[in-house]
Amino acid sequence: MTDNVVHLFKDPLPTTDPAPAQVTPIAPTPAAVPRQASEARPQPVWRRSGRAVARAVRDERTRTAARVAVRHGSYVVGGTRIVARRAWDGRTAARYERMIRAAEAAGNLEAAAEWEERGRQYRAARHQRRMELLTSPERVVKNAAYAAGGTVGGLLLLGVGLAAATKQPGDVVTPLMAMVEFIEWLVVIVTVVWGPAVAVAPWLALSGLWALGRHQQAAPQWALPAQQRSSDAGAPITPSIVVTALRDLGIAPLRKAIKEMGDAGAAMLSPIKIAGCGVEVDVTLPSGVSTQEVQGRRRKLAENLARHEHEVFITIPQAARTVRLWIADSGALDEPIGPSPLVLDADLRADYKKGKAPWGQDLRGDAAALSLYQRHMLVTGLSNQGKTAAVRALALWLALDPTVEFRVADLKGAGDWAMFDGIATVLIQGPTDDHVIQATEMVESGVSEMERRLTAPPGTAFPPLIVLVDEAQVAFMCPAVDEDKRPYGGSKATSRYFMAARKIHNQGRAVNVLLWQGTQDPTDQNLPKLVREGAHTRASLALGTESQSRMALGDKAVDGGAAPHLLRQGLDKGTLVVASDGIAIPAGQASITVRTHYIDTEQATEIAARARALRDGVTTLTVLDTDEPTDPLTDIAHVIGTAPRVLTQDVLQRLATANPTAYGSWTHADLKRVLEGTGAEPYKSDGRMVISRDRITRALTNRSAEGSASAAQ
Repeated sequence: MTDNVVHLFKDPLPTTDPAPAQVTPIAPTPAAVPRQASEARPQPVWRRSGRAVARAVRDERTRTAARVAVRHGSYVVGGTRIVARRAWDGRTAARYERMIRAAEAAGNLEAAAEWEERGRQYRAARHQRRMELLTSPERVVKNAAYAAGGTVGGLLLLGVGLAAATKQPGDVVTPLMAMVEFIEWLVVIVTVVWGPAVAVAPWLALSGLWALGRHQQAAPQWALPAQQRSSDAGAPITPSIVVTALRDLGIAPLRKAIKEMGDAGAAMLSPIKIAGCGVEVDVTLPSGVSTQEVQGRRRKLAENLARHEHEVFITIPQAARTVRLWIADSGALDEPIGPSPLVLDADLRADYKKGKAPWGQDLRGDAAALSLYQRHMLVTGLSNQGKTAAVRALALWLALDPTVEFRVADLKGAGDWAMFDGIATVLIQGPTDDHVIQATEMVESGVSEMERRLTAPPGTAFPPLIVLVDEAQVAFMCPAVDEDKRPYGGSKATSRYFMAARKIHNQGRAVNVLLWQGTQDPTDQNLPKLVREGAHTRASLALGTESQSRMALGDKAVDGGAAPHLLRQGLDKGTLVVASDGIAIPAGQASITVRTHYIDTEQATEIAARARALRDGVTTLTVLDTDEPTDPLTDIAHVIGTAPRVLTQDVLQRLATANPTAYGSWTHADLKRVLEGTGAEPYKSDGRMVISRDRITRALTNRSAEGSASAAQ
């Protein structure tokens, strides 16, 4: 047995084996044997109770019950407050005092004087009513005595008539006794009803207060039902919402003025009008608050109105110390605006002089149409925001007027303008320095045409000529120089592209020679100040900074609220801020925001096909290879294209554009010299010198036949 004894003490046990009945079990000490989980010390009551309470508080059912209790209690308290406020306003001149303070805070002394006069009239009428109350008891007693005497006398007269009719003298008091019985019944009814009415009346009043508070949502947001407290985004815009949003802008004078106005802060607001996919309201700011301060807090104002920043636009109308807010319906600006009329109407025609291009829609949802008559144009923005599509949509519309000539240089060369082959007389596509040189010479040919028109007899009518350069920043940044060391790019007086653009801007409008430019990410280097300010129509897509917005649209437009730098890059593709007298802009504003119709390349190709069908065989020129020897007769046939006859002046211009090196200095005498003896000499048609396509073709055929005969000999 000793082998099975567990020694729990340091000293050995006696060697004598005790009897089993005398062995006493020894409990293990805490240091020797770990306490079992079942023997763990129990938690204090207060701790267990606290945990139970915490679990109950965190339980969603508890929170729901708390919200319900607070919500309905707040409805009653809020309803009581509203009723008390209405009663106070009805019995005192508090309403007039608030309106006076509001008018004074807004700086409208005229309105303040008007409300003061209304308050005086109210107090005078109230004083008159109170004075009449002093004599009312005497009048009430007299009127009651007269009424009682008249009633009794009437009943007695009625009884006399009844007694005479029935021959019964006792019927004289029958009507009077009937009245007494009626009064007795009334007393009985009131006695029966009074108790329940007194018991029910407080509950009816309480339910009325609750209903009023519920209607006004007079409860904390967290206590409202989930569907009401989840978000107020997209909530209808009301005067109280606008005033609260302005109050919380963080402009101390504005907040103070609104507080002084009480709940009449809406006196600052004009009526809220529906404007397209949003609403519009004018806000007359109180003294000491500038319009610039409000404009500078556009994002905060939008968030206070439960809108995104791009859904609130702030402009400056003509009225002094006033800002105009346009607030979009939540999410409305993210919806497409639909296809262009150019796509929908296959019979649509353009009119350069009297018509307007259907470009898109303004923020109000109204059609935005742009007049292109005698207006140079500049469209800019960040890359991949829809600049080319916006410019191309205007050009496609104008191409439907067959009197308009296009000369196009696409310095991106991605094929965005390929559909103008057969519409434009010149089409250059590519991003290299050689393409910039060709584009520069194209613009210079426009200058030559402008100068020719300027020297024409007074009253001469000229068809419109659109010189269009897309990605013009490539031209301004081009480092190439000509043989005279003159740079093609740059912004100095020696720059060929810069000076050609300036010349067209200065005088081209008078003779219908117009320059359209599309450029991206404007800076002083890739879009010189003099060139951008020469455009009559200036439009910008999303930009990165306010300084770029000023470059694109000018200081006046930006100071008036234009903010293309606040458009969302990538999300607001095709949305432009436009400053132009060719588009309807609301009175007092310097710009308008337009969401343009998107015409993809396939649709643009179809529209271009309709435009080509309206024209008389336009041959589009690309720049001829100047390294090869020139053949004047072949080149003349090339520039004439499919037209039956072309003016000699136009032939010279096309030759100079196609090969400036060989034909840039040609005159009418050179053209006559080359064609003399070929049978294709210039001749007069309708009083003007022309060259016939058939004669040129015949001359080339004869020359080939003569060459073949000579070779045979």
